[in-house]
Amino acid sequence: MKSEPIKRCSWNTSDPVYLAYHDREWGRPRYDSRLLFEMLCLEGMQAGLSWITILKRRDHYRAVFAGFDPRIIADYSEENVAQLMEDPGIIRNRRKIEAIIANAKSCLEIEKEQPFSQYLWHFVGGRPIVHHYSAHDTIPAASEESRLMSKDLKKRGFKFVGETICYAFMQAVGMVNDHETGCFCYRQILEEIGHG
Repeated sequence: MKSEPIKRCSWNTSDPVYLAYHDREWGRPRYDSRLLFEMLCLEGMQAGLSWITILKRRDHYRAVFAGFDPRIIADYSEENVAQLMEDPGIIRNRRKIEAIIANAKSCLEIEKEQPFSQYLWHFVGGRPIVHHYSAHDTIPAASEESRLMSKDLKKRGFKFVGETICYAFMQAVGMVNDHETGCFCYRQILEEIGHG
């Protein structure tokens, strides 16, 4: 007897890197401050590009940005920026590179008040928001929560954190469950967060 094919979100592709990301990472709640900082920066790097372009360079981004440790990145100099502008393993966009450095400095300022994770998760009340979208074209590009997050991040000096980028970030790190209801991950995540 032939087994049923696994149902995934319709936006997925057959690329194994993308499939692994969708199945194991996207939409699963993450609370680690360093990982959240990384994902916020990478979502900003995506602006104007496809996510797979960034995803396939993620390991290299981690290498050249010190594992996305904001304490190290905040001290990057103009010399570091010049070296990064010559690195073919990342998107060589000066504004985007400088944004990661600015974001690291702003992240450290937040950490003086509270953990970065706690700060970000407060925009959704500390728990994932569960949506029930059955089709990709019904999922919004932004929300009231992402608009508030964007506004506050910008006020604190973050760059490349518009409301659409913030919403994509919230989807990626599980602040919202935007897997389509027919996707196998949708039910898995509901069970993980106690909505099963």
